[in-house]
Amino acid sequence: MSAPQTRTRRAVTTRAGGVSAPPYDSFNLGDHVGDDPAAVAANRERLARDLGVPPERMVWMEQIHSRTVTVVDGPVDGPVPATDALVTAQPDLALAVLTADCVPVLLSDDEAGVIAAVHAGRIGARIGILPAVLETMIGLGARPERIGALLGPAASGERYEVPPEMQRDVERHLPGSACRTRQGTAGLDIRAGLYAQLEAAGVEAIAVDPRCTIDDPALFSHRRGAPTGRLASVIWRETGGAA
Repeated sequence: MSAPQTRTRRAVTTRAGGVSAPPYDSFNLGDHVGDDPAAVAANRERLARDLGVPPERMVWMEQIHSRTVTVVDGPVDGPVPATDALVTAQPDLALAVLTADCVPVLLSDDEAGVIAAVHAGRIGARIGILPAVLETMIGLGARPERIGALLGPAASGERYEVPPEMQRDVERHLPGSACRTRQGTAGLDIRAGLYAQLEAAGVEAIAVDPRCTIDDPALFSHRRGAPTGRLASVIWRETGGAA
């Protein structure tokens, strides 16, 4: 008999359809923002059920805006501590990243069977979280030209206003991220900088979810109104039947 086939799946949530009360209404998946823990647990159980993934095979992170990458080989009891990227070569293990303006990045080399979920906010992107993830994936057999990337919903450059000095600093470390906002002030487009970084690394298949978390009321945005909830972007390799 031939081995079971797998396919890479990705999902990005919105703020609708959960049980959290305002200001976390309603499908908040973040357990660190002040929401009722029972509501967060119920929302996470619903997400797992809707994705067809056992709840115990959902892997979450304690995100700290670092360049730390963690390889996971199986289910984890609680969030993986102090990390901003998860990488695995194990099928049927769903990696989740939480965001509310930062950029979620989902990566996969389907041939090598290696996937990653990355939390790339301004700080993490500036200090090189994405190159660290690519290096880890390559160490597990991935190749840049085979990697597909999805840059999820995040604060757009049109709405992400920063001081000019901060803009210049980030641009030095993440070329392509400097931009002008809708008001003509100094801004940052972190997705654009990450896109350029992926291209420079040899990643060719890059998709961008163009939604701006600040503009879109269907999404959580810390900059639009804190406290608030968190979206989840999830990637996993789903095992199917034998070919």
